[in-house]
Amino acid sequence: MSNQEPERIKTMTQGSRLSLGIRVDPFAPGDRADWIFIVERGAIRFTPPMQVQEKDEDVRVEERRPGPTVGWSALIPPHYFTLKATAPLESDLFAFARKNLFRLFELQPKIGHRLQLFQAMWLRNATHY
Repeated sequence: MSNQEPERIKTMTQGSRLSLGIRVDPFAPGDRADWIFIVERGAIRFTPPMQVQEKDEDVRVEERRPGPTVGWSALIPPHYFTLKATAPLESDLFAFARKNLFRLFELQPKIGHRLQLFQAMWLRNATHY
């Protein structure tokens, strides 16, 4: 990837700023996963649907700080989220539309290949899920 590629790819994104406690939209169980996100600033907390003493509770299973990509369900059929994502503090995200990413992968197969390698390494190293 050339030095200009990351900036060109960034122009394909939509940025959003989330306040404390705001849910990433759309990012809840059952929502269509049409977007994949990169945490630029702050954090994103993931919670599954869970009931504690017959009451809905948000129990954190994971939290991501700046750098990681979240929302991998956008790349894996059937393209539905299984967790709820909220901002535990003011956070900035970049969102990529799945259709735009797939178009980019067609135009730049090396980028798609690198993403597949990253996913495979992540799966190999995953200790839960």
